[in-house]
Amino acid sequence: MYRVLIADDEGIMREALKNIITSNFGNECELEFAKTGRAVVELAESFRPDIAFMDIQMPGINGIQAIREIRQFNSSTRFVIITAYDKFDYAKEAVNLGVMEYLTKPVKRSVVVEVLERAMHSIDEERKKRSDNLKIQEKLETVIPIVENGLINSMILQEEGASDLSYYKMLLDIRQEYAYVMVIQFGQLSDEGILTTPVGMSVRMQTMYQECCVICKEFFPCIVGPIMTNRIVLAVPCDEATQEYAERIRIIEQARNMARKLGSRLDARFRAGIGKIYRMEELKLSYEEAYRALSQSTSSVAHVDDLTLRGQYLGNYPDETERRLFQQIAKADWPGTKQTANEFFDWMIRNYYDDRDDIQLKVLEFVIWAEREAFMNGGIETYGFHSRKDYLKSVLECPDYPSLRKWFLGKLEDVCKKIATKREEQSETVISKAKTYIDQNFSRELSLDDVSRSVNISPYYFSKLFKEESGENFIEYLTKVRIAHAKELLKNPELSIKEICVMSGYSDPNYFSRIFKKQEDVTPSEYRERLLGQ
Repeated sequence: MYRVLIADDEGIMREALKNIITSNFGNECELEFAKTGRAVVELAESFRPDIAFMDIQMPGINGIQAIREIRQFNSSTRFVIITAYDKFDYAKEAVNLGVMEYLTKPVKRSVVVEVLERAMHSIDEERKKRSDNLKIQEKLETVIPIVENGLINSMILQEEGASDLSYYKMLLDIRQEYAYVMVIQFGQLSDEGILTTPVGMSVRMQTMYQECCVICKEFFPCIVGPIMTNRIVLAVPCDEATQEYAERIRIIEQARNMARKLGSRLDARFRAGIGKIYRMEELKLSYEEAYRALSQSTSSVAHVDDLTLRGQYLGNYPDETERRLFQQIAKADWPGTKQTANEFFDWMIRNYYDDRDDIQLKVLEFVIWAEREAFMNGGIETYGFHSRKDYLKSVLECPDYPSLRKWFLGKLEDVCKKIATKREEQSETVISKAKTYIDQNFSRELSLDDVSRSVNISPYYFSKLFKEESGENFIEYLTKVRIAHAKELLKNPELSIKEICVMSGYSDPNYFSRIFKKQEDVTPSEYRERLLGQ
């Protein structure tokens, strides 16, 4: 249905346009009429026309002025001017107002019909675009929580896929480099003043999760994680790497207000622990601090900086450099590890050149912690009491700092190589098993979930690993295997194309034919004809 407004002070013209529209478009158009400029504006406000035929010279407000007024509250109307005045100034003003067509009387019936059809087509396209946008928005409302949950799981809980931070940031349009974590706990207050979670509360909170997300985002521009037992993790992106005292107090107060609103709306008690700001790659540290703040305080909201149990670094100790070094070691990033290790060693020489014993101890400490990281990642498979029996002697025998640096870097390089080698071996084993599973099961319906389950890895991480190790994605490899099998079967003239389709893992012969042609540039039938013609 299209709403059409006809504005002309001549009754004959109004009637003529009415007859043209009704005879050609029947009940597709709902019509309204106006005789004056003022009546047009008032009617347009309530009728909200899709299309408006406007005469310029009407009593009172003229057509150009009326269009200008209507544009202020309805920008989507398609205006068609039909006038006896073929004046350049009017036409120029009409163009400036975005008028669709400027017609001079008398106008042929065919021209009116053609203009209406174009206007209707334009309206249909706009409506479709609006509908498509709403569908996309509806899908996003479903997908965004899943993406947010994925970011929380991978970045904070350090699940596989933590290296895909940039991908998550792109999906969620996060442009900040820093963030802090807030851990929210819910439950009921016991007689002892402890927050407990009765049976069924977690289930009830799951049904109210969406409302909880909405409330959290009213107070903080945050990413909301899933409900885990009786806790919800929030990550709040920040522009700055540090947080002034006044800002910390403001955040605590905001968190208190949020906890109160959550409690009143969701019929439970809420508490919150807040960690410090870190780079987004290091959010696990902020998560641990937020959880510690929540655990070690009885306040409704606690910030880790308010706890008295935390130790303090003395002087200008480069804790950021130290943290970065062990992150790079864990990733087996030898170039990054080498650069950061040299940076830390330079800092020690620059600030404590005469404290040789302390520098030697720090070097030993770092190497031992690095090897522990390798042991935890499988890079060092065996470890015994005497595994490092010569380390102290080697360090003490270094005649100068360059030789100590060389020993230090050598040990760290060895650790990185062992971690990298172990990961490569594990990846190769996983992909080898996956390919074997595909080769044995390609003839049945096979999904990414099926294959990832067979190697006991999450679908998302398996997909990423398969692409990295094989140079092609899961579907590409599966298709290649199926088509190769189909080519062998096509050599047998007793098998029909339909039978080969099913035996190759496809249920639809037409789809099978399209995929085959895409891979081989010929259809299965054409491929067989070539074989028989040889």
